[in-house]
Amino acid sequence: MAAFTPQALPAWRRAVLKVGSSLLAGSGGLDPVHARELAAFIAAARAQGREVVLVSSGAVAAGRGRIGAAGNGIVQRQALAALGQASLMGFWQSLSDVPVAQVLLTHDDLRNRRRYLNARTALQALLQLGALPVVNENDTVAVDELKLGDNDNLAAAVASLVEADLLLIATDIAGLYSGHPVQDPLARPIARIEAVTPAVLAMAGGAGALGTGGMRTKLEAAAKAAAAGIPTALFCGRDTGTVAALAGDVLHGTLVAAQGNRINARKQWLRHAPVAGMLEVDAGARAALLRGASLLPGGLRKVVGDFRRGDVIEVVGEDGQPLARGQAQYNAAEAARIAGRHSRDIESILGFRYDEALVHRDDLVLLDGVAHPAEATT
Repeated sequence: MAAFTPQALPAWRRAVLKVGSSLLAGSGGLDPVHARELAAFIAAARAQGREVVLVSSGAVAAGRGRIGAAGNGIVQRQALAALGQASLMGFWQSLSDVPVAQVLLTHDDLRNRRRYLNARTALQALLQLGALPVVNENDTVAVDELKLGDNDNLAAAVASLVEADLLLIATDIAGLYSGHPVQDPLARPIARIEAVTPAVLAMAGGAGALGTGGMRTKLEAAAKAAAAGIPTALFCGRDTGTVAALAGDVLHGTLVAAQGNRINARKQWLRHAPVAGMLEVDAGARAALLRGASLLPGGLRKVVGDFRRGDVIEVVGEDGQPLARGQAQYNAAEAARIAGRHSRDIESILGFRYDEALVHRDDLVLLDGVAHPAEATT
């Protein structure tokens, strides 16, 4: 089997690492033989000032190991996942020198605007606290999400959710080959993919025995990440040298290139997403927006529309001219109640506070024709 030529990883500060069941499951539940090296990579990345969010399979395998049951039906797998969640968290905690935090998600959480923002806020807070978020599919309640390739696609969604610079997918083979690397003696390693085309997908095989996804689902996940401006690295999590090399920004595997810049991809989406409402701001807020600042409630003059938290809204000046678009951190009624007030007053007025801003600068883009000094560099 031909080896992959080493290549440099893209520059990154925050990454999502997905680890599948085939790397974690042993005969009696979870086996740390491969997970130790992956945990060491996470620790090395943290020592370099980087952040890692872990998307881990293995709850079903852990549950099966606890009681020795072997059921494969949906209901049985839900029960085994519930039994195994605590063991899975304890497993990663035993390999981590920082607190591990469990985050259970379903794809519905990422489709619902309010829950999407809540999940992102929670994950960002965990990273700021120095914890290691361990994300898993909420298999106990998510029947449809137990289908093929679930956690690969979940990892791509999480990478977009936390605005990661890189998606890392640990597999049980070295990367993508032009054919089956065992059955085809002429199969050659594919070190880089510029775009996940039907021809590229045709090279991928089926699902593994222990996991719910194969190389095809990993490529589909990489395509979703690429569309969000995030590159993906596929590598063998069983090879200690390959895993250790990641800490030195060297990849022995397949790199799926991003389709453009992550920040620009998000801004492009904001520019063209349907608008659910409007915020009119005063001259001070307008000037702050032009400097690249967030939109704070103190500069809000008027709320138009009945939008929800997470909806895309348009920001206009006192003259009615559109200035920007962004995702609202508060719904229309909440925004109206805190209009003109200081951010420190939000919690006393509403009884809670999601953020100090109505629209955070990371979720905001100035419209064409509106000068933005910061955008000149993105």
